[in-house]
Amino acid sequence: MAIFNVPLTELQQRRTIKWRRFEPDVLPMFVAEMDAHLAAPVRERLERALAMGDTGYPQLPDYQEAFADFAQWMWGWSIEPKQFKLATDVVTGMREAVLGLTAPGDAVVINPPIYPPFRMVSPDRHLVEVPLGDDGRLDLDGLAEAFARPETTAYLLCSPHNPAGTIHTVDELTEVARLASEHGVAVISDEIHAPLAGSAHTPYLQVPGAANALVVTSASKSWNLAAVKAALVIGEHELLRKLAGTMQDGASYFGILAHSEALSEGRAWLAQAQLEIDANKRLFADLLAARLPQLSHEPSEGTYLAWLDCSALGLENPGAHFHEVGRVRFNLGSEFSPAHQQFVRVNLATSPAIIEEAVDRMARSLDGAPLGRSANG
Repeated sequence: MAIFNVPLTELQQRRTIKWRRFEPDVLPMFVAEMDAHLAAPVRERLERALAMGDTGYPQLPDYQEAFADFAQWMWGWSIEPKQFKLATDVVTGMREAVLGLTAPGDAVVINPPIYPPFRMVSPDRHLVEVPLGDDGRLDLDGLAEAFARPETTAYLLCSPHNPAGTIHTVDELTEVARLASEHGVAVISDEIHAPLAGSAHTPYLQVPGAANALVVTSASKSWNLAAVKAALVIGEHELLRKLAGTMQDGASYFGILAHSEALSEGRAWLAQAQLEIDANKRLFADLLAARLPQLSHEPSEGTYLAWLDCSALGLENPGAHFHEVGRVRFNLGSEFSPAHQQFVRVNLATSPAIIEEAVDRMARSLDGAPLGRSANG
C-alpha cells in the first residue's frame, strides 16, 4: 500500500508549518514534513497510551534500546547503553554538544550550503565555512586547512548532507576522522536523515579512527515525528558527561514512545517509504527534463530533498519567482548559503500527483500560462 498518497484536500486541513505558513493557494514543498499518515504501529502505540492515560514522564531506556537494536540491524553498529543521552531534538542536541565540547571564541567548521540551524547552534563561537565541492562532496583539503587553525575545536558534520543529499563515503569519513584526530577537533555528526539512507549510510562512530566525536540523531525525520519530540546523542561516556545534565529532560514521553515503536516495528513502513521516495526523485528529474529542459538535475543519494540549481532560468530569485508567480513554495537557496540564491530545496516526500502539479506550476510560471489546476493526490 502506498504511503505518499494522501489527497491534497486532506493535507490542506493540517495546521503545521507546511500548511499554514503561506497563502492557501500556494502548494507547499519546503519544510521537511512528509505528506503521509503515521506508520500504523506508531499510531497504535500512541493511541494505547492515550486510552490508558499514560501521559506522564519517561523513565525506561526504551528509545536507547530501540535505536541500538535498529543500528545493529541496519548498520552492524553495536552501541552500549552508557553511550546514549536523550535530547529534546537534534538541533538541541547539537547545541548542547557544541556548548559542552567547545569554549566561547572557539571556531566551529561547517559545510555550506547547510541546514540553517547549523549557523545558530554555536553561540559565542566563530563559524569557519568550508563549502561543499561543486559535486556536493566534502572538500577534504579545505577541511584540513580549517582544522589546522589553532582556534578550531569542533566540526559540525551533516551526514547525509542537507540540502545536497550527499551520502559521505567510508573513505571520506575516514579522512575526516584522521584530520580531526591530528588536529584535536571534536566531530559532532547530525545523522537525522540516516535511517532513510539505509545501509548506504555509514555512522561516523563506525569509521576507523573516529574518536572525540558525538552522533546526534532521531527517528523524527524518517518517520515524520517532529510533533513528538525526542532525540539521542551518542558517544563515549566521558564526552557525554561534558553535556548539560538537564539536556535529557526535554525529550517528551510521547516522543520516546513513538520513536521507539518506529525503530522497532516501523521498518516495513520505512522500506516502503524508501521505495516511493526513490521513485519520486526519478519522477521529479524526468518531469524537469520534459517541462524545464534548461535545468540539469540528478536525484540526490540521501534524504527526500532535491537541491535544484535554477541558474539556467535567468531569474533574479528563482524561489521567490516560483512562490509569487507559480504559487509553489520551495526553500530558498539563500537560507542555506548566501552564495546559493539560484538554488531551491524541494521536498519530495509527497504524492506523485503533487510533484507533477509543482513542476507544471514551475513551467507555467515561466511561459505565462494561467495557473489554477489543483492536484488531488
